[in-house]
Amino acid sequence: MKNKTWVFLLIIALTAVLTACGGGESESAEESEETDELKILEVEFEVPETAEVNETVELKAIVTYGEEDVTDADDVTFEIWEQGNEDDSTKIEATNNSDGTYTAETSFEQDGIYEMYAHTNARELHTMPKKSITVGEGASSEAASGTDKAENHANEQDEEAEGFGMNFMEPEDVIIETDTELTVHLQNEGIPLEKAQVRYEIWNDEVSDKHEWTDAEESVPGEYTAAHQFTEVGTYTVQIHVENDEGLHEHEEYPVEVMK
Repeated sequence: MKNKTWVFLLIIALTAVLTACGGGESESAEESEETDELKILEVEFEVPETAEVNETVELKAIVTYGEEDVTDADDVTFEIWEQGNEDDSTKIEATNNSDGTYTAETSFEQDGIYEMYAHTNARELHTMPKKSITVGEGASSEAASGTDKAENHANEQDEEAEGFGMNFMEPEDVIIETDTELTVHLQNEGIPLEKAQVRYEIWNDEVSDKHEWTDAEESVPGEYTAAHQFTEVGTYTVQIHVENDEGLHEHEEYPVEVMK
Protein backbone atom coordinates (compact mmCIF):
# COMPACT_ATOMS: atom_id res chain seq x y z
CA MET A 1 0.00 0.00 0.00
CA LYS A 2 2.84 2.36 0.87
CA ASN A 3 4.49 1.64 -2.50
CA LYS A 4 1.31 2.57 -4.33
CA THR A 5 1.09 5.82 -2.37
CA TRP A 6 4.66 6.78 -3.24
CA VAL A 7 4.06 6.00 -6.95
CA PHE A 8 0.92 8.14 -6.91
CA LEU A 9 2.76 11.06 -5.28
CA LEU A 10 5.63 10.72 -7.78
CA ILE A 11 3.20 10.89 -10.72
CA ILE A 12 1.63 14.08 -9.29
CA ALA A 13 5.07 15.66 -8.82
CA LEU A 14 6.18 14.83 -12.39
CA THR A 15 2.92 16.20 -13.80
CA ALA A 16 3.42 19.49 -11.93
CA VAL A 17 7.00 19.81 -13.20
CA LEU A 18 6.01 19.12 -16.82
CA THR A 19 3.13 21.60 -16.61
CA ALA A 20 5.45 24.28 -15.25
CA CYS A 21 7.98 23.63 -18.02
CA GLY A 22 5.29 23.75 -20.69
CA GLY A 23 3.94 26.99 -19.29
CA GLY A 24 7.42 28.50 -19.30
CA GLU A 25 7.91 27.54 -22.96
CA SER A 26 4.52 29.04 -23.83
CA GLU A 27 5.35 32.26 -22.01
CA SER A 28 8.75 32.42 -23.71
CA ALA A 29 7.09 31.96 -27.11
CA GLU A 30 4.60 34.70 -26.34
CA GLU A 31 7.40 37.02 -25.19
CA SER A 32 9.31 36.25 -28.39
CA GLU A 33 6.25 37.04 -30.52
CA GLU A 34 5.71 40.29 -28.64
CA THR A 35 9.37 41.22 -29.19
CA ASP A 36 9.03 40.56 -32.93
CA GLU A 37 5.88 42.67 -33.08
CA LEU A 38 7.66 45.61 -31.45
CA LYS A 39 10.41 45.71 -34.09
CA ILE A 40 10.15 48.61 -36.54
CA LEU A 41 11.86 49.16 -39.88
CA GLU A 42 13.66 52.50 -39.59
CA VAL A 43 15.73 54.43 -42.12
CA GLU A 44 18.04 57.28 -41.16
CA PHE A 45 18.41 59.28 -44.36
CA GLU A 46 21.59 61.40 -44.48
CA VAL A 47 21.83 64.16 -47.08
CA PRO A 48 23.86 67.42 -46.96
CA GLU A 49 21.70 70.52 -46.44
CA THR A 50 23.54 72.44 -49.17
CA ALA A 51 25.79 71.76 -52.15
CA GLU A 52 27.39 73.62 -55.05
CA VAL A 53 26.43 73.11 -58.67
CA ASN A 54 28.14 69.96 -60.10
CA GLU A 55 29.49 69.01 -56.66
CA THR A 56 29.43 65.27 -55.95
CA VAL A 57 26.95 64.55 -53.15
CA GLU A 58 26.64 61.31 -51.18
CA LEU A 59 23.21 60.02 -50.27
CA LYS A 60 23.17 57.51 -47.40
CA ALA A 61 20.39 55.38 -45.93
CA ILE A 62 21.09 53.62 -42.60
CA VAL A 63 18.57 50.79 -42.28
CA THR A 64 17.68 49.06 -39.01
CA TYR A 65 15.01 46.63 -37.88
CA GLY A 66 14.66 46.92 -34.13
CA GLU A 67 18.25 46.79 -32.84
CA GLU A 68 19.43 44.88 -35.91
CA ASP A 69 21.37 46.41 -38.82
CA VAL A 70 19.62 45.38 -42.03
CA THR A 71 22.37 44.14 -44.34
CA ASP A 72 20.05 42.41 -46.81
CA ALA A 73 17.36 44.94 -47.75
CA ASP A 74 15.34 43.88 -50.79
CA ASP A 75 15.74 47.30 -52.38
CA VAL A 76 16.93 50.82 -51.56
CA THR A 77 16.37 53.45 -54.25
CA PHE A 78 16.81 57.20 -54.09
CA GLU A 79 14.22 59.22 -56.01
CA ILE A 80 15.23 62.85 -56.73
CA TRP A 81 13.37 65.79 -58.28
CA GLU A 82 13.46 69.58 -58.37
CA GLN A 83 10.98 71.09 -55.92
CA GLY A 84 7.57 71.47 -57.54
CA ASN A 85 8.35 69.02 -60.34
CA GLU A 86 7.95 65.58 -58.76
CA ASP A 87 6.58 64.09 -61.98
CA ASP A 88 10.04 64.54 -63.55
CA SER A 89 12.04 62.57 -61.00
CA THR A 90 15.22 60.51 -61.34
CA LYS A 91 15.83 57.23 -59.52
CA ILE A 92 19.23 55.95 -58.41
CA GLU A 93 19.72 52.44 -57.06
CA ALA A 94 21.80 52.42 -53.88
CA THR A 95 24.90 50.32 -53.27
CA ASN A 96 24.62 47.85 -50.40
CA ASN A 97 27.73 48.24 -48.21
CA SER A 98 26.86 45.07 -46.23
CA ASP A 99 26.88 46.93 -42.91
CA GLY A 100 23.35 48.31 -42.81
CA THR A 101 24.22 51.36 -44.94
CA TYR A 102 23.17 51.98 -48.53
CA THR A 103 24.79 54.77 -50.54
CA ALA A 104 24.80 56.49 -53.89
CA GLU A 105 26.39 59.59 -55.39
CA THR A 106 24.79 62.30 -57.49
CA SER A 107 25.32 65.91 -58.57
CA PHE A 108 23.08 68.78 -59.68
CA GLU A 109 23.64 70.79 -62.87
CA GLN A 110 21.86 73.97 -61.79
CA ASP A 111 20.79 76.02 -58.80
CA GLY A 112 17.61 74.91 -57.13
CA ILE A 113 15.96 73.17 -54.21
CA TYR A 114 15.81 69.43 -54.72
CA GLU A 115 13.75 66.89 -52.80
CA MET A 116 14.26 63.17 -52.53
CA TYR A 117 12.91 59.93 -51.07
CA ALA A 118 14.91 56.94 -49.86
CA HIS A 119 12.54 54.17 -50.96
CA THR A 120 13.38 51.18 -48.76
CA ASN A 121 11.95 47.66 -48.88
CA ALA A 122 13.03 45.17 -46.21
CA ARG A 123 11.49 42.59 -43.89
CA GLU A 124 8.28 42.76 -45.98
CA LEU A 125 7.93 46.44 -45.00
CA HIS A 126 8.29 49.69 -46.91
CA THR A 127 9.34 53.14 -45.75
CA MET A 128 10.38 56.26 -47.66
CA PRO A 129 11.90 59.09 -45.59
CA LYS A 130 12.11 62.43 -47.36
CA LYS A 131 14.91 65.02 -47.43
CA SER A 132 15.75 68.21 -49.35
CA ILE A 133 18.96 69.94 -50.43
CA THR A 134 19.61 73.50 -51.56
CA VAL A 135 22.00 73.70 -54.52
CA GLY A 136 23.88 76.91 -55.27
CA GLU A 137 21.65 79.94 -54.80
CA GLY A 138 18.53 77.82 -54.46
CA ALA A 139 15.41 78.42 -56.55
CA SER A 140 15.80 81.21 -59.11
CA SER A 141 12.90 83.34 -60.31
CA GLU A 142 12.81 81.26 -63.47
CA ALA A 143 12.72 78.06 -61.45
CA ALA A 144 9.99 79.51 -59.24
CA SER A 145 8.01 80.28 -62.38
CA GLY A 146 8.57 76.70 -63.50
CA THR A 147 7.36 75.48 -60.12
CA ASP A 148 4.13 77.47 -60.52
CA LYS A 149 3.65 75.97 -63.99
CA ALA A 150 4.27 72.47 -62.60
CA GLU A 151 1.74 73.05 -59.82
CA ASN A 152 -0.82 74.35 -62.32
CA HIS A 153 -0.20 71.33 -64.52
CA ALA A 154 -0.67 69.03 -61.53
CA ASN A 155 -3.94 70.78 -60.69
CA GLU A 156 -5.13 70.35 -64.27
CA GLN A 157 -4.27 66.67 -64.09
CA ASP A 158 -6.23 66.34 -60.85
CA GLU A 159 -9.24 67.98 -62.50
CA GLU A 160 -8.94 65.64 -65.46
CA ALA A 161 -8.57 62.53 -63.25
CA GLU A 162 -11.40 60.12 -63.74
CA GLY A 163 -13.63 61.64 -61.11
CA PHE A 164 -11.39 60.54 -58.25
CA GLY A 165 -11.92 62.50 -55.05
CA MET A 166 -10.22 62.39 -51.64
CA ASN A 167 -11.67 64.13 -48.58
CA PHE A 168 -9.55 63.90 -45.43
CA MET A 169 -11.41 64.64 -42.22
CA GLU A 170 -8.68 66.64 -40.50
CA PRO A 171 -8.74 65.78 -36.76
CA GLU A 172 -9.10 68.61 -34.24
CA ASP A 173 -7.58 68.96 -30.76
CA VAL A 174 -5.07 66.17 -31.29
CA ILE A 175 -3.36 65.22 -28.01
CA ILE A 176 -0.07 63.34 -27.69
CA GLU A 177 -0.12 59.67 -26.66
CA THR A 178 -3.87 59.46 -27.27
CA ASP A 179 -5.57 57.45 -30.00
CA THR A 180 -6.45 59.80 -32.85
CA GLU A 181 -8.88 58.62 -35.51
CA LEU A 182 -7.76 59.35 -39.07
CA THR A 183 -10.58 59.20 -41.60
CA VAL A 184 -10.66 59.76 -45.35
CA HIS A 185 -13.60 59.52 -47.76
CA LEU A 186 -12.86 58.37 -51.31
CA GLN A 187 -15.05 58.73 -54.36
CA ASN A 188 -14.83 57.82 -58.01
CA GLU A 189 -17.22 59.64 -60.36
CA GLY A 190 -19.40 60.58 -57.42
CA ILE A 191 -19.65 57.00 -56.12
CA PRO A 192 -17.89 55.77 -52.94
CA LEU A 193 -14.66 54.05 -53.89
CA GLU A 194 -14.75 50.61 -52.27
CA LYS A 195 -12.13 47.91 -51.67
CA ALA A 196 -9.12 50.21 -52.02
CA GLN A 197 -5.81 49.72 -50.23
CA VAL A 198 -5.33 52.83 -48.07
CA ARG A 199 -2.30 53.60 -45.91
CA TYR A 200 -1.41 56.61 -43.79
CA GLU A 201 2.25 57.66 -43.87
CA ILE A 202 3.04 59.92 -40.90
CA TRP A 203 6.16 61.90 -40.05
CA ASN A 204 7.56 65.05 -38.45
CA ASP A 205 11.04 65.97 -39.74
CA GLU A 206 11.68 68.14 -36.67
CA VAL A 207 11.21 65.13 -34.39
CA SER A 208 12.69 62.22 -36.35
CA ASP A 209 13.59 60.94 -39.81
CA LYS A 210 11.32 57.99 -39.12
CA HIS A 211 8.15 57.60 -41.19
CA GLU A 212 5.39 55.56 -39.59
CA TRP A 213 2.84 53.61 -41.64
CA THR A 214 -0.70 52.69 -40.60
CA ASP A 215 -3.10 50.57 -42.64
CA ALA A 216 -6.67 51.85 -42.81
CA GLU A 217 -9.82 49.74 -42.73
CA GLU A 218 -12.96 50.39 -44.76
CA SER A 219 -15.63 50.90 -42.10
CA VAL A 220 -18.43 51.84 -44.53
CA PRO A 221 -18.29 52.03 -48.34
CA GLY A 222 -15.70 54.62 -49.34
CA GLU A 223 -14.70 55.53 -45.75
CA TYR A 224 -11.29 54.40 -44.49
CA THR A 225 -10.20 54.83 -40.88
CA ALA A 226 -7.19 54.09 -38.70
CA ALA A 227 -6.07 54.97 -35.18
CA HIS A 228 -2.68 56.54 -34.51
CA GLN A 229 -0.87 57.91 -31.46
CA PHE A 230 1.36 60.96 -31.92
CA THR A 231 4.27 60.98 -29.48
CA GLU A 232 5.49 64.58 -29.71
CA VAL A 233 4.02 68.08 -29.92
CA GLY A 234 4.32 69.75 -33.32
CA THR A 235 3.13 69.77 -36.91
CA TYR A 236 3.05 66.33 -38.51
CA THR A 237 2.58 65.49 -42.17
CA VAL A 238 0.01 62.82 -42.98
CA GLN A 239 0.29 61.46 -46.50
CA ILE A 240 -2.58 59.26 -47.65
CA HIS A 241 -1.68 56.54 -50.17
CA VAL A 242 -4.53 55.02 -52.18
CA GLU A 243 -4.27 52.05 -54.55
CA ASN A 244 -6.64 49.49 -55.99
CA ASP A 245 -6.57 46.45 -58.26
CA GLU A 246 -7.49 48.56 -61.30
CA GLY A 247 -4.21 50.48 -61.30
CA LEU A 248 -5.26 53.51 -59.27
CA HIS A 249 -2.36 55.09 -57.34
CA GLU A 250 -2.97 58.45 -55.68
CA HIS A 251 -1.48 60.24 -52.69
CA GLU A 252 -2.06 63.56 -50.95
CA GLU A 253 -0.43 65.28 -47.96
CA TYR A 254 -2.14 67.07 -45.05
CA PRO A 255 -0.72 68.81 -41.96
CA VAL A 256 -1.90 67.75 -38.50
CA GLU A 257 -1.23 69.89 -35.41
CA VAL A 258 -0.50 67.93 -32.23
CA MET A 259 -0.78 69.45 -28.74
CA LYS A 260 0.03 68.30 -25.19
